[in-house]
Amino acid sequence: MKKTLFKLTAAIALAGMLAGAASAEMVWNRGNTCEPESLDPHKTSAVCEANILRDLFEGLVMSDARGELIPGVAESWTISPDGTVYAFKLRSDAIWSNGDPVTADDFVYALGRLENPETGAEYASMLYVIKNAEAINTGKVKPETIGARGIDAKTLEITLNAPTPYFLEMLTHQAAYPVHRATVEKFGPEWPKAGNLVSNGAFTLADWIPNDHVTIVRNPKFHDAETVKLDAVKFHPTKDSLTAMKRFEAGELDSNDDLPTEQLTELRAKFGNQIHVGPYLGIYYYAIKLDKEPWNNPKIRRAISLAIDRDYLAEKVWANTMFAAYSMVPPGITGYKPYQAGYAGTDQIAREQEAAAILADLGYGPNNPLKAEIRIYNSDNNQNTAVAIQEQLRALGVEASILNTDVGTHYGIMEQGGDFDLGLGGWIADYKDPETFLALARKASGNNFSHYSSSAFERLMDEAATAGGEPEKRMQLLAQAEKVMIDDLAFIPLLYFSYHNIVSSRIKGWEENALDVHPSRFVLIE
Repeated sequence: MKKTLFKLTAAIALAGMLAGAASAEMVWNRGNTCEPESLDPHKTSAVCEANILRDLFEGLVMSDARGELIPGVAESWTISPDGTVYAFKLRSDAIWSNGDPVTADDFVYALGRLENPETGAEYASMLYVIKNAEAINTGKVKPETIGARGIDAKTLEITLNAPTPYFLEMLTHQAAYPVHRATVEKFGPEWPKAGNLVSNGAFTLADWIPNDHVTIVRNPKFHDAETVKLDAVKFHPTKDSLTAMKRFEAGELDSNDDLPTEQLTELRAKFGNQIHVGPYLGIYYYAIKLDKEPWNNPKIRRAISLAIDRDYLAEKVWANTMFAAYSMVPPGITGYKPYQAGYAGTDQIAREQEAAAILADLGYGPNNPLKAEIRIYNSDNNQNTAVAIQEQLRALGVEASILNTDVGTHYGIMEQGGDFDLGLGGWIADYKDPETFLALARKASGNNFSHYSSSAFERLMDEAATAGGEPEKRMQLLAQAEKVMIDDLAFIPLLYFSYHNIVSSRIKGWEENALDVHPSRFVLIE
């Protein structure tokens, strides 16, 4: 999942009308890094969108306050002996916000819609593990052939191509949420708007003022509504973490999911245990335009990667809230050892000397500098990182410029194959398995910004997908696939993420976890 960084009187009045309540009293003003592009679960990919969708919708299974798996719409499930057929028993009190019952057919429709190529879902390939999903997404068969069926209104059966140990965790992702078919078909592209959207989660959408806020209110029809303490949550897009800190100090925000890391020492001194920093399953990397000269030359890509001093970035730019990365899969996944680039253990001076030699051998130098454009989206931490890399490359005679746009424009250009040289990407685990990171390099992935294509990599990933019944063999195949991708320099891994949040001491129920997942249904304000 991509990582991206006023008073309530009028909004609360509207929220009260829409939710059937007179007013909202317990409100979480939540800094949320970026402006969502959509609230359609099938057309989103950024963390800031997932934070909202996790509150609006409920999948078959969900994450609790600690990021652990809990039942959602499914109160129980069974798995066939061969690990390929899942039967979910849906809770009888699962209801859409308009009063309709949530049924097995809602999930069948949603999964078919996700894979329908007309939907254009970036996450379609993630659920290729479901029977016929890939064939649907590539236009070979119709969405109605998806490997899911309603045995009855409250029993859903999903058939997989092969045993997939992480399948249940995949179902916590918004791509696997149900959608209300009648609403989607009635309103078309306008269905996720306030006043139209029908959802089944702990909250419903009250209003959405672009570039200002998204307000959600407690859903009285949610099956566990009596345990939800918050009356409303107001998500504020906080692109500038410095401004967010000022708003937090002024009491306008109760939390924010980013910090100006260059000020971390001062922030810790001022805010104490309201600052939360810890390991986060995510990778911060640069994609490379592989179908463009000179970036189609792996020697050029190696020289750039060698020249970047990741330790400096981690220590000086990110104040040790990030960690130098040489693999695409971060450490911390049980049973998996990430494959690191061969120069991970080499002294930085030696790396720079090799980079300089490569560039000179290719004819680049003071009279013919290699030019590169680094595309990023607007965050002070992203800007500081790009400036540091710009200086490191300049020492080798590389002229790097920086193009800084809003997050929507940035990812829109990357996703659509637009022109760039190096482009910032950030990926947070959608589930605790190396596949969630390695899938970025699959040819079919909508998040393969480098447009990397390798038959060896694809073969190993396919073999791993069919080895679900042999966990050790599967992890070995995935490590081999990562080696192919890293050696090819499909991407340039830079840093492993940590989460760095500021959370008011008034907020209770917010718990640190490696996925940095914090469903609002478990939070209250004292």
